[in-house]
Amino acid sequence: MLHITEQDLTYYNTLGLKSSARSFLRLNSTANLPALTDIVPRFPGVVVLGGGSNVVLAPQVDELVIHVETRGVTLVDQETDAFVVEAQAGESWHHFVGLCIDQGWRGLENLALIPGTVGAAPIQNIGAYGVEQSEFFHSLVAWDMQRGEQVEMGPGDCLFAYRDSFFKHAEPGRWLILAVRYRLPHEWRPQLAYPDLARHPGIALAGAAVTPRQVFDAVCEIRRAKLPDPAELANVGSFFKNPIVDAKTFNALRELHPGMVAYALDGGTHFKLAAGWLIERSGWKGRRLGPVGMHERQSLVMVNHGGATARDIQVLADVIRAEVATRFGVRLEQEPVEMGSAASEQT
Repeated sequence: MLHITEQDLTYYNTLGLKSSARSFLRLNSTANLPALTDIVPRFPGVVVLGGGSNVVLAPQVDELVIHVETRGVTLVDQETDAFVVEAQAGESWHHFVGLCIDQGWRGLENLALIPGTVGAAPIQNIGAYGVEQSEFFHSLVAWDMQRGEQVEMGPGDCLFAYRDSFFKHAEPGRWLILAVRYRLPHEWRPQLAYPDLARHPGIALAGAAVTPRQVFDAVCEIRRAKLPDPAELANVGSFFKNPIVDAKTFNALRELHPGMVAYALDGGTHFKLAAGWLIERSGWKGRRLGPVGMHERQSLVMVNHGGATARDIQVLADVIRAEVATRFGVRLEQEPVEMGSAASEQT
């Protein structure tokens, strides 16, 4: 049976923004999906909320807020060269990665300590330290709110790109991700291309004998040293995407700014610029504007020092975008999803 109530959402978002939902539903069983489909037309829209780690909440959310709370991790297939593992959408992503390591299902360790739920991972196409979830993605199961049926989607259906997927551009309120499957190969090779990871003492000392657990632990230690814990200082992690430019644009920028940090893509035809470097050089590292600011150790992370609203967040974001555009001619794109109008992303 579906139980819809009003709900204070302040503790359902890691930015700690004061917000409330007029209509809030906890989804902890797929048995309720047909009934859910029947009632959705009564509301002005639908938003799906997971860990709340990538959202900017409006003070009032009028849409039906579905909080996904399903749990469970299962080995659904063991192929000759890989394990196929399924996790329910409400599972904590970090917990899922740690469980995989414990079970000997290797490959996701570079994505340790990323906040949020498994259901949000393919929507955002999360990535860190040289690995994206799409590299191991097998398939997902989603509920089509419009047709009232369960659908399975493979990599080709999801249209993964940098911090992007089919779901970010789909019809609002239509898709609810139920479970995600990953194909994790028996033959494991550590991904240590990022300098911070390669230089970490635990990795450097292990050398060729490095284990998935050591990579997992090193990633956790690096992230904790660089990024604030939302439980201590409210934030949503990286607030802007790293902009991608072609080689001609990058070479022109590098001539003007010799120390510019960037990573080559597609054999050097494109470059991913470090948004944090651009923001720091624009003077915003550790700087505040009212109750919000950019973190003192990581200029890509916007933090709420207390009492901020969605308006405060957007004012600072607009100011930083404008200053980076003026200084470098580069447009920064916001990563967190705005929720409270027509948004319907699972985050």
